[in-house]
Amino acid sequence: MTYLKNCVRGKQPIVVSTAGQRLAYGKVFFSLRKEIDTEWVFTDGSYIRCHQHASGSRRGEDRAIGQSRGGATTKIHLSCDADGYPLHFKITGGDIHDSQAVDDIIEMLTDATYFIADKAYDSETIRNRLKQDNISPVIPKRKNAKQPDVAFDHYLYKLRHLVENTFARLKHFRSIATRYEKLARNYKSMLYLACTMIHCKLN
Repeated sequence: MTYLKNCVRGKQPIVVSTAGQRLAYGKVFFSLRKEIDTEWVFTDGSYIRCHQHASGSRRGEDRAIGQSRGGATTKIHLSCDADGYPLHFKITGGDIHDSQAVDDIIEMLTDATYFIADKAYDSETIRNRLKQDNISPVIPKRKNAKQPDVAFDHYLYKLRHLVENTFARLKHFRSIATRYEKLARNYKSMLYLACTMIHCKLN
């Protein structure tokens, strides 16, 4: 566990040279995730600044780095449960909107009852997709919406700060708050380690 702590805190390099090692980090995370409650799922996205040395990888490799107002950034699309434990995540370039990555998050949800998110996910396509999977969307309407959402659950939406708290805990680790890895697979492995430490309450 000391090795894991030093990796995500930036004090020791992580070795992810083989696909088997990267898969092992994911297996640890998913095995811990089986014990948590997925009835309420909170989802949001957050930008991560990329270090100047994170660019310049070989062509053909997935980088998940985009240009946004803050420069070179990566975006973490994260969902968590009612206790603030990470459930799923997806990383994209910083120029990708939250609604463009939500399909991959929804596909990973199996036992969810409510999907709580902000106005960035206000889309009839997303709402219909959730209803097809028997998931109730708790997403506020935009100001220019023609029809108000009568069934909107204000209480559950007030609890959306839980996913913001999860992002805050992840960004306590320097290797997560600033991306130094050139490849998306390596940064994803760092996220798996950080999420595992949150589940184990090691941070």
